[in-house]
Amino acid sequence: MDQEPKPRIAITMGDPAGVGPELCLTALSKPGVREVCQPVVVGSAAILREVGRRLGLPFPDGAVLDVPAVAAESVRPGTLDARNGQAAFTWIETALQAALRGETDAVVTCPIHKEALRMAGIGFPGHTELFATQTNTRRYAMMQYSEPLTVSFVTTHIAVAAVSAALTRERILDTIELTSDMMSRVRGRPARLAVCGLNPHAGEHGLFGDEEERIIAPAIETARARGIETVGPLPPDTAFLPARLSVVDAVVCMYHDQGHIPLKALAFDSAVNVTLGLPIVRTSVDHGTAFDIAWQGKADPGSLLHAIRLAARLAVSQTVVAGRQQEATL
Repeated sequence: MDQEPKPRIAITMGDPAGVGPELCLTALSKPGVREVCQPVVVGSAAILREVGRRLGLPFPDGAVLDVPAVAAESVRPGTLDARNGQAAFTWIETALQAALRGETDAVVTCPIHKEALRMAGIGFPGHTELFATQTNTRRYAMMQYSEPLTVSFVTTHIAVAAVSAALTRERILDTIELTSDMMSRVRGRPARLAVCGLNPHAGEHGLFGDEEERIIAPAIETARARGIETVGPLPPDTAFLPARLSVVDAVVCMYHDQGHIPLKALAFDSAVNVTLGLPIVRTSVDHGTAFDIAWQGKADPGSLLHAIRLAARLAVSQTVVAGRQQEATL
């Protein structure tokens, strides 16, 4: 029997002045990567060759889509530059369009620098918003996946002062449903979720804020009525205790740091960023450009390796689901 072809994974190089180039080279030198997918780095071949020369890393022949969006000689490791922000954006768009055309099965992104994007006049605060906008996706959410802890977010890259006003029943329900769908795919069974409150002690029945009773609890009740196993709203300071995490598959958080702090404490080197709700599979490393160690061979490829493996797993799952749906219509 012929083996199923491995999923084709586009890996964007990220900000060229950061650790993205060396992470790509390191990851593609690992035999385990090619065992699960057909990888292709979307970026600058010249920059990859220069980083490889400095660090003694092999160039991945046949696994680079060369898009020379920035002159290699202009890139200074660890330096903010608008040209690098524009190049990172170009590589993302190239990989995204290839995935939308069906030429690849998933996109994995290396870290970009938000300030470099802004310097280049690109108005997206991060990958999540960029992918959602470019694919015309209305219902989307950020998830950070790891074996010790998985979290998703109702709000992401906004000021803490703006969080309360951004919370709506619809948005919370969307995030719960998207999280349930993804974790059910990953676990192969109905997901079990916990939902954090916003305020200390989850509001203490309105003593410290009314968002729990007015917005969060009603969204949870609707999710339960739709068959999603959900507990909450939980006090954020106890939602991540081991006893709680042992009986749930993911925790839905109201804002960025509510989930990122416990996640990075437990799984900094293995967490994977996933954008939920997109028409394509997109995963990413869960760390920044690390300008302070860029091009020095010190970057840990663990998060990228986990992101590639999860993207391959989700791409295969999505293909199986699509095949079943097609069979059902015949």
